[in-house]
Amino acid sequence: MNYLNAFLFAGFVCLLGQIILDNTKLTAGHVTTIFVVLGAFLDIFSIYDKFVLWAGGGALVPITSFGHLLIHGAIEKAQDFGLIGLAMGMFDLTSSGIISAIVISFFLSLIFEPKD
Repeated sequence: MNYLNAFLFAGFVCLLGQIILDNTKLTAGHVTTIFVVLGAFLDIFSIYDKFVLWAGGGALVPITSFGHLLIHGAIEKAQDFGLIGLAMGMFDLTSSGIISAIVISFFLSLIFEPKD
């Protein structure tokens, strides 16, 4: 059942993104930003944690989980270190994803040629 819930949640996020792209003039960057902010907003009210419990990895894979992790880490570190903990916590949980995106994009830029 956990696989089905993960599939349904991640598929629903993809469906929402595709509906937004098909019916508006927003670009993929706009939709990505909307989903990151939505994940952060849902985490502020502890709603996204319920999605993670229900969907498991299906809620941790989509772009909405990046916003969730940013806010989750910031709130966690802010309780320990105060205002400076906000900045520390944002990158505590997301640093591995950010670094791997930078390293992979660097190596791919060495292999592929950009279009004009």
